[in-house]
Amino acid sequence: MNSKEKTKNTPKLIADNRKARHDYHIEQTWEAGLVLEGWEVKSIRAGRAQLSDSYVTVKNNAAWLLGAHIMPLNSASTHVNADPQRTRKLLLHEKELKKIIGAVQRQGYTVIPLNLHWYKNRVKVEIALAKGKKQYDKREAEKKRDWDRQKSRGIL
Repeated sequence: MNSKEKTKNTPKLIADNRKARHDYHIEQTWEAGLVLEGWEVKSIRAGRAQLSDSYVTVKNNAAWLLGAHIMPLNSASTHVNADPQRTRKLLLHEKELKKIIGAVQRQGYTVIPLNLHWYKNRVKVEIALAKGKKQYDKREAEKKRDWDRQKSRGIL
């Protein structure tokens, strides 16, 4: 296996939802495909995508990504009406989808996107089953992170 094949199969990050790990306890993650239009792929290649304030909902036994913002390029086609925040379908196996639906309906979990990345020339989104953190949990995590940072520096 040469170096080109190695780099082709490693995921390359496009956009990251940084607030997700701060606001939620992540339980389980999946990688899902994303149904995109041509202009969206071009915009993603140009780095014009963001996942902040986006979430996943399940309707009619299908998962949908809402709130993801893909800004159209100025050179996009004139006959295509580009909607930057349109609802995009997620491609998951039926077994994974049933597990997500069951957790969301019975146990009160939320499904959130963690990041958008390239995998084998396809756009994938990493989604997670998560529960919201309380304010005191966020403060506690921040204190622990500061303590670990100081400990690693050798200050304490």
